[in-house]
Amino acid sequence: MLKIGEKAPDFSGRNQDGIEVKLADFKGKTLVLYFYPKDNTPGCTAEACDLRDNYERFKSMGYEILGVSKDSEKSHKGFIEKFNLPFDLVSDTDAKILQAYDAWGRKKFMGKEYDGIIRKTFVIGPDGVIKDIIEKVDTKKHSAQII
Repeated sequence: MLKIGEKAPDFSGRNQDGIEVKLADFKGKTLVLYFYPKDNTPGCTAEACDLRDNYERFKSMGYEILGVSKDSEKSHKGFIEKFNLPFDLVSDTDAKILQAYDAWGRKKFMGKEYDGIIRKTFVIGPDGVIKDIIEKVDTKKHSAQII
């Protein structure tokens, strides 16, 4: 399990435009790295739109936002266009980033257990160190949990 004060695991993945995005791209900035289950679902849409609605505030504080799920680049592109999201979404179809950040594991829904994405957010400082981990995400008020 990752802890506050530890170095954030390095990662690399492709965004909605097929461009490689890595942790090193955010050196010197505070990164809000959020993991979510699926594009265009009610909770994930509420979370993304809350972050979108507070994006200028995040930017004014020197924060960048990056979302990660197992959805394809094409799915991410459609999600961004549909909801006017001003930040990148990374496609992690092989769950390597999800696993590195403890955001993949056993879940329970309606009595059934399965492996899936665990919704959580990491705030990574300009030095690459984890400043905060939000494990109980309020999808409608997520920005307030971060700032």
